[in-house]
Amino acid sequence: MCKNCCKKSECTVAMTAKVLVIIGGVNWGLIGLGMLLGTTGGWNVLNIIFGSVPVLEGVIYVLVGISAVMMIFGCKCAKCMSGVCASCVDPDTNKIGGNM
Repeated sequence: MCKNCCKKSECTVAMTAKVLVIIGGVNWGLIGLGMLLGTTGGWNVLNIIFGSVPVLEGVIYVLVGISAVMMIFGCKCAKCMSGVCASCVDPDTNKIGGNM
């Protein structure tokens, strides 16, 4: 029986990757806008927030990059591949059941 848990057919990792790619894209957009407007300080939001901890800033950039690669190839987990969670699949027929 469907527990209404698979409205979004993405796992937590895929959703987190999507959010990180959006954050990275907005950050790069602000950097470019700051350059076009001639701002000397720049509008790198991650540097403004985490500038005092460069290791953390670097880790976030790496996570955004990994998320972008994951978005290119897609998530390969069972939930993302099937589109539904395990509780919505009838084990006898192996088909989606419940109130979908």
